[in-house]
Amino acid sequence: MPVKALFKPFHLGTLELPTRVVMAPMTRSFSPGGVPNSKVIEYYRRRAAAGVGLIVTEGTTVGHKASNGYPNVPHFYGEAALAGWKKVVDAVHAEGGKIVPQLWHVGSVRRIGTEPDASVPGYGPSEKVKEGQVVVHGMTKQDIQDVIAAFAQAAKDAQSIGMDGVEIHGAHGYLIDQFFWEGSNLRTDEYGGSLASRSRFAIELIQAVRAAVGEGFPIIFRFSQWKQQDYTARLVQTPQALGEFLKPLADAGVDIFHCSTRRFWEPEFDGSELNLAGWTRQLTDKPTITVGSVGLDGEFLQFMVNTDKVAQPASLEKLLERLNNDEFDLVAVGRALLVDPDWAQKVRDGREEDILPFSREALMTLV
Repeated sequence: MPVKALFKPFHLGTLELPTRVVMAPMTRSFSPGGVPNSKVIEYYRRRAAAGVGLIVTEGTTVGHKASNGYPNVPHFYGEAALAGWKKVVDAVHAEGGKIVPQLWHVGSVRRIGTEPDASVPGYGPSEKVKEGQVVVHGMTKQDIQDVIAAFAQAAKDAQSIGMDGVEIHGAHGYLIDQFFWEGSNLRTDEYGGSLASRSRFAIELIQAVRAAVGEGFPIIFRFSQWKQQDYTARLVQTPQALGEFLKPLADAGVDIFHCSTRRFWEPEFDGSELNLAGWTRQLTDKPTITVGSVGLDGEFLQFMVNTDKVAQPASLEKLLERLNNDEFDLVAVGRALLVDPDWAQKVRDGREEDILPFSREALMTLV
């Protein structure tokens, strides 16, 4: 299958991408003090130089006291962190690439003892108490407005330093997804109940981001059915329900949906071969990004624990067939790009035999 579809330009309003290859967001934890350094700058620059059209950064925490859940994760607030990201932007642009930050709040995943303020518990839609201690603070309406304001400010800052858009992280059981998911959202006010009501937080957040950046500045929204806490979880069971879930998000200001799956080739619903990105494109008429074990023969869950397993490069034939059929618009590549910054160039040049395999060791360094 010819690979040229993967290297055609993509245009959406002001967003002009040289290729359809997207670098998927991957938490790397190499930014001490929350500030991206010279190694982080070079990490992203190399991917842009080798043919990645759009880089979605690792998750970056917004300016809220409970947004972070992991050590050495970069911030997207504060003078030092934003100055660091400006250097990343300039380096990527100099290579002809485009870049957006993934704006992130981990919600109830946060644990007491986590930086930057160890005393702050997780924040989530519903309170959780363990052994007499509040381990998840149930968010008040003021808390909700504070987090929305933090996302809006981060988006405005992204625009001011020259980012090409923003991605809002609404997937994988983090804060926005915790509001979506009935297993974690037990609220009885207007932010709980039906899925439409549980979506209110995300809708208001997207609206605030749109108001902060104005029309024309791309907003990508990442969502998933699965959660880190439950890989079999499903927000919706049918295409109709998916459409009802997505339409208000699109109306609120989403330009592109980033549809997170563990394996891109798996059908989302019975009776059709379409994956989640394919259904989302069909139901919303918005461009979509597909993702999930692209270019590798082993999916990422195998590497969440210590293991000596190795994921070898895999055929792209099924992916290219779907892309040529306009099932989705863009293709996000994660671990294959993490381990091999020249992945896109090697694919374009037909040098598949030179592509590096992925092992857990790749997570230990930035290359």
